[in-house]
Amino acid sequence: MPPSNNACSPEAELQLSPLNVASLLSHARILQRAALDGTTRQLLRGKNLGLLCETQPDEAQALFRRAAEELGAHVAVMRSSLSRASTPQEVQHTARMLGRLYEAVECQGLDPVLVRHIGLHAGIPVFDGAATKDHPADRLAELLGDAMPLADNRRFVLQALLLDAIA
Repeated sequence: MPPSNNACSPEAELQLSPLNVASLLSHARILQRAALDGTTRQLLRGKNLGLLCETQPDEAQALFRRAAEELGAHVAVMRSSLSRASTPQEVQHTARMLGRLYEAVECQGLDPVLVRHIGLHAGIPVFDGAATKDHPADRLAELLGDAMPLADNRRFVLQALLLDAIA
């Protein structure tokens, strides 16, 4: 299954198409309404997601875990031993292994070139900091209105991004 338009390369993420933006906002609004009504469903039950990070636990890691786990996914947090100095074979081997173990992987704090190479070989959606405040999807949270706190809206947009890519 190839990565969606919203995953893999930073260039793709920086150029969310109007259709992708409309889709993400629509799905995020549905998730927001479900949360307000207390009818949130575990749409990612049985899915395994990886969180590959190079930083100490922080807000972005917590956001990713909460967003995924609220939808029923299991999230494995791991450190990467890869760097730009890694051989292409090491990157390919690691990416293929990630692709066998997980339905999607979120990379935080890794070199964008490395994330792009992982995304090319994993065969699953690979996100480059989708849960960080620097990610273009994060700005969509402000468009969901003020019915819920901005932090919750960020979670709904991230959940919509995950559902778009892997559900």
